[in-house]
This record gives sequence, C-alpha cells and structure tokens, in this order.
Amino acid sequence: MTVEYYLAFFIPFYLISIIMYVIRALKGPTIPDTVLSIDCLGYALATLLVIFSVYLRSPLIIACAIVLTLWIYALDVYMSKYLEKRELGE
Repeated sequence: MTVEYYLAFFIPFYLISIIMYVIRALKGPTIPDTVLSIDCLGYALATLLVIFSVYLRSPLIIACAIVLTLWIYALDVYMSKYLEKRELGE
C-alpha cells in the first residue's frame, strides 16, 4: 500500500468534519461557538490542503496552507480581543 492510498482514506473524514463545522457555524447559538467553529473549519481546510499537496506532489499548496493558518491565528487574536473588551481596532 502506498502513501496515496492512506491519504485518500483520510480525505472523506476531513470533508465530513468540514461539513459539520459549517453547520455549527450557521447554527451556533452564541458568538464564541461560531468563532470556534470557524476556527476549526479553517484548520481543517489547512490540513486538507496539506493532504492534497502531498497527494498531488505540489509544494505550492503547502505555502497556501501556511498562509491560511496564519490568517486563522490572526482571527483568533483579533476576535479574542474583541470578545474581551467589546471594541474593535488597535
């Protein structure tokens, strides 16, 4: 068995988790629930991009995944600051 077989095995699990995160983001009863689901969605998408990059043997996609994770981290910092102080900016 090759690496591609194992990668193809895990792709449906990530797709199911992405669908569940989208549902939680749309139905989230509170803002922190929605932020957490969007955060998990972004990290699952970044992981899926890395899996596709290994599967397709394209290192450019890994760079996109790294940029995506940095944006997710910036969103976390910004939203936590907003939820703590209830003001935007600075």
